[in-house]
Amino acid sequence: MADLFDDLSDGGYEPLAARMRPRTLDEYCGQQHLLGSDKPLRRALEQGAVHSMILWGPPGVGKTTLAKLLANHVDAHFIILSAVLSGVKDIRAAVDQALQVKMQSGRKTILFVDEVHRFNKSQQDAFLPYIEDGTFLFVGATTENPSFELNNALLSRARVYLLRSLELEDIRQLLDRALNDPERGVTLQPLHFGEGVLEQLALAADGDGRRGLNLLEIAADLAEPDGDGYRIDQHIIEEVLTSSARRYDKQGDLFYDMISAFHKSVRGSSPDGALYWYCRMLDGGCDPLYIARRLVAIASEDIGNADPRAMQVALAAWDAFERVGPAEGERAIAQAAIYCASAAKSNAVYMAFNQAKADVRSEPSYEVPVHLRNAPTSLMEDLGYGADYRYAHNEPGAYAAGESYLPPEIAERRYYAPEPRGLEIKIREKLEYLRELDNSSPQQRYKE
Repeated sequence: MADLFDDLSDGGYEPLAARMRPRTLDEYCGQQHLLGSDKPLRRALEQGAVHSMILWGPPGVGKTTLAKLLANHVDAHFIILSAVLSGVKDIRAAVDQALQVKMQSGRKTILFVDEVHRFNKSQQDAFLPYIEDGTFLFVGATTENPSFELNNALLSRARVYLLRSLELEDIRQLLDRALNDPERGVTLQPLHFGEGVLEQLALAADGDGRRGLNLLEIAADLAEPDGDGYRIDQHIIEEVLTSSARRYDKQGDLFYDMISAFHKSVRGSSPDGALYWYCRMLDGGCDPLYIARRLVAIASEDIGNADPRAMQVALAAWDAFERVGPAEGERAIAQAAIYCASAAKSNAVYMAFNQAKADVRSEPSYEVPVHLRNAPTSLMEDLGYGADYRYAHNEPGAYAAGESYLPPEIAERRYYAPEPRGLEIKIREKLEYLRELDNSSPQQRYKE
């Protein structure tokens, strides 16, 4: 644990991203929705009114930097813990240090906990009494949704601020600053860039400031001598980017946001949206079979009997991938995604199934009607099992008009309501016709 901006270099190597960490709020890039001149958080900081907070956002958007700047702005002692490396013992040590600082100098302490979502419930609870009594101001950083990962008790004592991915111009500002800062910036000078190369670096950062600076530092290491300086051309950028994967976390919010966008694109009949989000996930390293499995679920949930072929297409794409591998199989899954997005939509099967499950859970276990029971023994026949059962194939049109296949208590209940789209138009017409036959039949079961 260290006070704010302790000298960590001790003559050793320090990455460019660490050297370029902003020292003032004016140097801080991005998050203008929080730190713009007229925004509440900025006004509170200018008045010295810091409060406990949770900083929620993707990697590289300035969560740790903002916490340090908060402490610097109000002249608070700064303690940092990593939930990955720390335990209850470290929390106690931080509390002791905060109490000592308060007694000796009267200064506030900001306790910053990185990756706070990795602390379990009891570890999170350990902070509560010290937040309550003002021992320290708590600032937690998380890449995961706090409403899922943090205790309600902790959330009720801290405001949640959402930090967004940096805009392209924010990344360019960071890169330009690193190129033009003689003390902390890129040491190899002067650097010359080929046409469009710096823009490629900024785009490849993918909204992550730390990543952008790391890519610049790698490119500078590979720069070639060029007259009075060094040059970074297209072939160097290609080498840098080939070994650097896009920002993606298959267990984090970004993964679930993209799969949600994919599912909603298919449901919303947007083949372009479905294809884009599918390729985004592939680019980030997602297993294509995860998408194939999701398409099978979508075919049942959102398409259903409006186009039963969608299920076949999704299963065929899954099978194709396993038979021919990624090179051709990824395209087969793309074909299935486009087909499902373009297909007629109906959630009638999904709704009917869920309602039937809910009824079975919440209602009594109704007896199977006697006429529907099997009668393999003479005793069962004597008890009336199977009596008066009407064999559909012996009836006109192979339909026993007026027969009921539900318990008498719920004989009039309807679960499946086909939508007027796709094949379900025909299914709906047929079911309506059969109900007309039921209503006009002289052999209606359960009718008094």
